[in-house]
Amino acid sequence: MKQIGVIGLGIMGSSMADNLLKAGYELFVFDQLPGKVKELAEHGATACATPREVAAKVEAVVIMVKNDRDTEDVVLGGDGILKGARPGLVILNSSTILPSTSKNLAGIAAGKGLVMLDCPVTGSAPQAKQGTLAFMVGGGDKAVFDRCEPVFLAMGKAAYYLGASGNGSYAKLANNTMYAINLLAFIEAVSIASKSGIDPELFIEIVGKGGARSLVAEAKLPKILDRDFSPAFSLAMMNKDLGLVTQLTADLGLATPVFDAVKGMLGKALAQGWGEEDLSSVVKLYEQTSGYVISR
Repeated sequence: MKQIGVIGLGIMGSSMADNLLKAGYELFVFDQLPGKVKELAEHGATACATPREVAAKVEAVVIMVKNDRDTEDVVLGGDGILKGARPGLVILNSSTILPSTSKNLAGIAAGKGLVMLDCPVTGSAPQAKQGTLAFMVGGGDKAVFDRCEPVFLAMGKAAYYLGASGNGSYAKLANNTMYAINLLAFIEAVSIASKSGIDPELFIEIVGKGGARSLVAEAKLPKILDRDFSPAFSLAMMNKDLGLVTQLTADLGLATPVFDAVKGMLGKALAQGWGEEDLSSVVKLYEQTSGYVISR
């Protein structure tokens, strides 16, 4: 594969596209915001006016948009991918959406002679920029995955083939469930340590030597200490994803009491108006209750 498209140039998609350019791919891009397209065009990408135009020029197209509705519009809309795609096009959907949506879109694409893989990622803005994402891939067959693997590895450090369509989306929502729980576990623990007089950075260093080590803690503690709530992964986006988890676990008949409590806390933080801040901003709820701000 030489010609690749990227649709959706937000915090994640723009970095993924930039890494494809650095890897030498001929890149075609589209976003609803022209400014984002212009920036990548200045780096060597070809700007396109619609997803349809992108699809007509590439062998594979990466989608990284906000939600199910946006993904459906990009694929099925009047100027969507299916309107411009040539037979054999591979659609790589890295958006976080319901498995049922992934399966439905893959079925429609297959009816047009196309292949659609659900391939969401682990990691957030820093990992996208560094090219250290990991892809969870469902759909198609192993041969299609193997053909696309170099594309994944241009944007990340690993890609895992999980089998049937929808399995990437299942894995992603399970991953975000764990991430959200780990985030609040870390905040509660570091609140105890810090208010007790223990240096929070030293505490996380100690924790990192044992079974409670948390990459979430190591990534988010500096943001909390610096009061830097610029979004690596916004509170609003995590709340959107947790809504998908709620739908999925209801469909699967699973009890998730810990997740339910975490979702409630993140929902309270969202109601405070912090949706566009990093999800670590939920720490401010704890600080309001305790009357203590975590600091060095």
